[in-house]
Amino acid sequence: MCAMIPSRSLGEVYCEAEGVRKSNLKSFSDQIVADIYGNAEQITKQVLSKKGSQRISFDQTIDNLVTSKWLGYPLMILLLIGVFWITIEGANIPSAFLATGLFAFQDQLTLWFQWLGAPDWVHGVLVLGVYRTLAWVVAVMLPPMAIFFPLFTLLEDSGYLPRIAFNLDHIFKKARACGKQSLTMCMGFGCNAAGVTSCRIIDSPRERLIAILTNNFVPCNGRFPTLIAISSIFIGGTIAAYSGLINALVLSIIILLGVGATLSISWLLSMTILKGEPSSLVLELPSYRRPKIGAVIYRSMIDRTLFVLRRAIIIAAPAGGVIWILANVSVGELSILSTVAQALNPLGHLIGLDGFILMAFILGLPANEIVLPILIMSYLSTGALQDYASLEELRNVLVNHGWTWLTAVNVMLFSLLHWPCATTLLTTYKETGSKKWVFLSFLIPTIIGISVCFILTQVVRLLGLV
Repeated sequence: MCAMIPSRSLGEVYCEAEGVRKSNLKSFSDQIVADIYGNAEQITKQVLSKKGSQRISFDQTIDNLVTSKWLGYPLMILLLIGVFWITIEGANIPSAFLATGLFAFQDQLTLWFQWLGAPDWVHGVLVLGVYRTLAWVVAVMLPPMAIFFPLFTLLEDSGYLPRIAFNLDHIFKKARACGKQSLTMCMGFGCNAAGVTSCRIIDSPRERLIAILTNNFVPCNGRFPTLIAISSIFIGGTIAAYSGLINALVLSIIILLGVGATLSISWLLSMTILKGEPSSLVLELPSYRRPKIGAVIYRSMIDRTLFVLRRAIIIAAPAGGVIWILANVSVGELSILSTVAQALNPLGHLIGLDGFILMAFILGLPANEIVLPILIMSYLSTGALQDYASLEELRNVLVNHGWTWLTAVNVMLFSLLHWPCATTLLTTYKETGSKKWVFLSFLIPTIIGISVCFILTQVVRLLGLV
């Protein structure tokens, strides 16, 4: 009998992932798994012969680099940053094109409503509310997802993603979680709802719940527009010559903070409400292979991009009408939105924000993409979602409403750590079937986001730095 064998034995791979020799494994379950695969390896050596040594040599050479203790992590980080950069930069033009076309059609809808003689409030709710919100969500969400998910699927089909889980397994095991959580975390960079769905790959119910509850701590593509705009105005814009490099560095730091929060909360959950020993990650490293483009396109666009976009649209459509009503129905001299924002001002001041910022995040629950437009609408009292013509114009609006560098940092931190969007919450319910876990997935990041901003704000004010 002839068959291809892995570039390294499974016993070697497993033991190396744990950082110990087979004879000195740390847990009984590790010993069992290593013994099983060690025995299987001895049996296969007796009945299998090596074939295709050139391919095996190629796989082993690549694995020696990408799973190296010294080069594995830098290569992994550089590759993921490259994926993020391609996604962000590549989405700019199609996003602008989509926005132009969709908002031009809004003008046509307005003409049709006028021709029909529809009341202003009907036009406001359906066109300026529902349609405008949908247009914004599609224009901002679709291009990044259409770029990120195919790139992610290419890494998956090529055989590299299992190497990421291999590299990160021992880190997640220290957090008493599963190494496969690293893959679900990576998927969350495209969309947290997709990240929650991908938690199905984790066999242990306990560790699957940990991955679901912590997936929100990595920023999805809906939060990147806010993070990039605020960073460009208050951090990168201060040194124009190096703004691109500084913005990339800031985003990288934010991502690392999100990963740190994921690991910390995973450990905390494992020590409290989800106690248990981390399961052993039995991972066969597949041979590197050429991705099948047809399968990549289908899985990334149909199973992931359109699936997530459909859920976002279902939630964003009614939310758009509600946002328009809150911004245009007055209580006394102020709109409902402004009235609630003023009531939230004391809490906002404590955590270095203001009531309008908190209201923007609350109304942005259906989709993170609309947080910044809602904030601009609220500051300018326009009654409909607004975009900004330039970063300088946005900077003037924000500074005129009391923003400082501390406000900007708190907005970025709160954007990273705050509650999941409604699409992610709905997906969490679909995956867990429990309202309790949905509530916890909302409560945990909310408490952490408020606490982090509160501590930072009070320390900075105590030191007199703002």
